[in-house]
Amino acid sequence: MALKIRLARGGSKKRPHYSIVVSDSRMPRDGRFIEKIGTYNPLLAKDDERRVNMDVERAQYWIGHGAQATDRVQRFLENAGVAEKQTRNNPQKAKPGKAAQERAEAKAAKAAAAAESTEEAGAE
Repeated sequence: MALKIRLARGGSKKRPHYSIVVSDSRMPRDGRFIEKIGTYNPLLAKDDERRVNMDVERAQYWIGHGAQATDRVQRFLENAGVAEKQTRNNPQKAKPGKAAQERAEAKAAKAAAAAESTEEAGAE
């Protein structure tokens, strides 16, 4: 059985509230879980201590039994000092999309043509 430590969404529309649960990876996101080990309320301020409540000892227990934490839960564990900080590198994140790249190329070509025409006018 592949175990995951992940978030299960609760709350109403536009008011999310998450439970940090240990579940079988084949179960639905909000479906059956083995144990609830904490809560996460993203509506609270980042420095609020009630934003993330987690039983760190139970998380360590489940990780010792082969559970894999999702990216968001892994960050919570890093902030709690349980897991090692992982370096994250997403070079595609800052890269503009296809349409933006085409617009930038067109703008650069237009600027080059304008500079060339002013250069010719200045030479005469």
